[in-house]
Amino acid sequence: MAAATTTLPAAVICIGMAGSGKTTFMQRLNAHLHAQKKPPYIINLDPAVKNVPFDRNIDIRDSVDYKEVMKQYNLGPNGAIMTCLNLFATKIDQVIGILEQRVQSITSLLVDTPGQIECFVWSASGTIITDALASTFPTVIAYIIDTPRTTSPTTFMANMLYACSILYKTKLPMILVFNKTDIQSHDFAHEWMTDFEAFQATLRKDEDDELRQGGGGGNGYMGNLLNSMSLMLEEFYKHLSLVGVSAMAGTGIDDFLTAVQEKVVEYDSEYRPELEKMRKKREEEKVSKQQKELDKLMKDMQGVQTSAGPSGSGASKPEPVQVDVLSDFDSDEEGGEMIERDEDEEPRKLGDEEGLQARYQQALAEDRGKKGPQGQNTLDEESFVSYLMANR
Repeated sequence: MAAATTTLPAAVICIGMAGSGKTTFMQRLNAHLHAQKKPPYIINLDPAVKNVPFDRNIDIRDSVDYKEVMKQYNLGPNGAIMTCLNLFATKIDQVIGILEQRVQSITSLLVDTPGQIECFVWSASGTIITDALASTFPTVIAYIIDTPRTTSPTTFMANMLYACSILYKTKLPMILVFNKTDIQSHDFAHEWMTDFEAFQATLRKDEDDELRQGGGGGNGYMGNLLNSMSLMLEEFYKHLSLVGVSAMAGTGIDDFLTAVQEKVVEYDSEYRPELEKMRKKREEEKVSKQQKELDKLMKDMQGVQTSAGPSGSGASKPEPVQVDVLSDFDSDEEGGEMIERDEDEEPRKLGDEEGLQARYQQALAEDRGKKGPQGQNTLDEESFVSYLMANR
């Protein structure tokens, strides 16, 4: 466990709603690490941001033009952001390759995401990028929260539900970063998360204040809903780390870095084995599917052989019949016409069933032996079938 945490740098994916101070937090964290002579490797995944107040090593804007995507695909702001992330996700293997080449010189990896949080968290491209990082580096989610806007039990619970959904979607260690503590202390949030009765008391007080002001409905549906959710999330809070920081004043950054190291240990002990188990399960399912396809193919070929004609005990064995199939021809790339194979190529005969099955089994074994950089099979189903037909 210790070796894994020392040899690979931690990757911190910063996620936060618009206005939470996420970019300012990234700037402060970058300056703090530079002051410690530990410059981070920074990736910007926000294609719509105009100015970034810190240097980036990889910037999505260098690969995708946000305004041009809006124009070419006739999209709105959020749709263009998702499309940019989709285009960038197709090159994530190259990004991981660059990071692996520089792993010896990288002390930490910071990833800035779009302020439109749903464009990253709930999109297929966001999942691809997150899974690619998490499969290579110890990865931690930093969920940035606007503290002054979370003092109400209702908004606090909304943020907690969002954090719960992110944790469920990414399945990675998470740190709740209560930003802007120079304006509002985060002590109330810590109390609500550790003391269920304290949250209930605050909720009842707010309901009473609303009734006194003539708002009405304080004891209705919303109060019961918040009570139920706070009780449900009490167990959820145990899996989160809470840190209060001020991106403007620079306080709490050391506490955040300490929390990151704790989550890296948690990643190695709990999350990495789970990721390996899921990867192994997907690999087994793929092999099982390939075996089923092979069995089905061999069964179909046996049916073809049987339909060629019965051979009783007294009947002589029929001569092998040559069958012309589409795969016996090659495509002429220049003229687009079908041309016949060379005459010196031996045609396939139905009587060669045993030898054909052996070649299929050999091809399947070779496919299982080919592994990618993360241990996955490199040959997909379409390529596998093409390989079989080419080696008939």
